[in-house]
Amino acid sequence: MDPRGATAALTALQRLGARTGEGFPALAAARERTQRRLADACAALGDVDVDADVTVALMGSWGRRELTSGSDEDWLVVHRRPAGAPVRPGVQELSRVLRPPAGAQEIFNRAVAVQELVRFGLDADDNANMTQRLLFLLESVPLLGERAHRDAQRAILAAYLEGDRRDRRPPRFLLNDVVRYWRTIAVDFEGKARQGTRKWALRHAKLRTSRTILFAGGLLPILGCHHVVADEVLDFLLEAFSDPPTDRIARAFLEHDAADAGARTLGAYDRFLALVDDPARRARLESLDRGAALGDEVFVEARRLGREVQQGLLALLFEREPLRRLVRQYLVF
Repeated sequence: MDPRGATAALTALQRLGARTGEGFPALAAARERTQRRLADACAALGDVDVDADVTVALMGSWGRRELTSGSDEDWLVVHRRPAGAPVRPGVQELSRVLRPPAGAQEIFNRAVAVQELVRFGLDADDNANMTQRLLFLLESVPLLGERAHRDAQRAILAAYLEGDRRDRRPPRFLLNDVVRYWRTIAVDFEGKARQGTRKWALRHAKLRTSRTILFAGGLLPILGCHHVVADEVLDFLLEAFSDPPTDRIARAFLEHDAADAGARTLGAYDRFLALVDDPARRARLESLDRGAALGDEVFVEARRLGREVQQGLLALLFEREPLRRLVRQYLVF
């Protein structure tokens, strides 16, 4: 399967739409925009040399194939050489075409070695390292170095699964790290809010929608390992993570005989994407602080859509077997 989503077969999202009559127009438009922008960026970088073990990965809405008019360009140069070794293309070469970082945290738009990304836990696995690792695994698409991208994801998954190989058991170490990252996102949101950073309403809306889709899109394939023998888990997850998170979620709704609920859940997310793709409404969300948001109709609509997304995913996880049993077994201690 082409990790950029260009396949002859219907995607899981398309199959869900065909089953229920839901068109998901904003998601479809965003995927088309992502494909077009990827092609444009590749063409603009056509003369750049790329080492065989190097990939340039675009993250976030690029990785979800959900580009909107306000999307950032967060990217990483991921390689399998010693940390700090020179690689091609370099960050400066890429910066000629790709925009500078959107934030001040200096997590993206830099080169990082796989051996650094697999420093699990303890002091070396700081917020930046965990974010780079899990977004590269769960929410990235190769701009350059497609094969190296897959090889790097395989190496990260192999590191997670080392010593955690059982037949028909979700890999607990990977599961715990995905849950940890989701909790970190939620805690960091509150930390930024207490610092008085701008865009509170937009960040809040994304936490309930895009960030929730990221988490569910990682959680569901991991729980799906309950029917996979140990020797096949790595390839099962590698294939699952090559699809956008919305396809992973759509597939789970289809597999658990909940197509109508899936259409409502991803339909709400589709309407949220349409909202943030509207420059005026996005600018409104960016301008609102916590005090003003609750009385604003744009924020109220975004929050309502976020609740629909969350409620649909919670119903899938806690009301459908065997997901209900697996969540109780692996997430409740």
